[in-house]
Amino acid sequence: MDSKILYEKDGMIFTKIDDKKYNLSFSMENKNILIANIIDFSLFKLIYELNSDIYESVNLTKINENEAVTVLVMKHLFEDLGLPQKYSYLHMTKTVNNQQITFRSQSIHGERPQGVPLEAELMAMKENIGVCTLVTPHKVNFSFTVLFEDYVEIPQFAEKMVGILLNKIFKRVKQFIENFRM
Repeated sequence: MDSKILYEKDGMIFTKIDDKKYNLSFSMENKNILIANIIDFSLFKLIYELNSDIYESVNLTKINENEAVTVLVMKHLFEDLGLPQKYSYLHMTKTVNNQQITFRSQSIHGERPQGVPLEAELMAMKENIGVCTLVTPHKVNFSFTVLFEDYVEIPQFAEKMVGILLNKIFKRVKQFIENFRM
């Protein structure tokens, strides 16, 4: 399959690379801060906190500086369309190489975390790779690639809605970081 742009707006591009494989890319720049200093697990917590209208709950537990476990429960946004509420239960790792900071996440199967509604379904990911490439000390290019488990069904009509939702999420984070002053 050739990759297909599903949604593009405000410098963010959401692409379907293959069946069950998607990519989100965008850049951020702020001449007032060293961007590398804020790219850690707390950035993910910020993403979710800035989007409390989308996420019902967020629990990020750092195991150490390079490893964390997170539970994200989305609000039941697509209930009217007959889609179930979703949650993610992820083991995340962080590696730093030269000008890149990479986050790898995989869904944790086999146990349901506390606080997740019984009717919510796991958004099972084989792999979620976030690559943050430092262009300058003040500018970073983000590329997040998600590969869902084979059994996960994403209706075609929902793909564009996901792109719109991702744009909303990352636009808020981008504005927050680009306007941040120290």
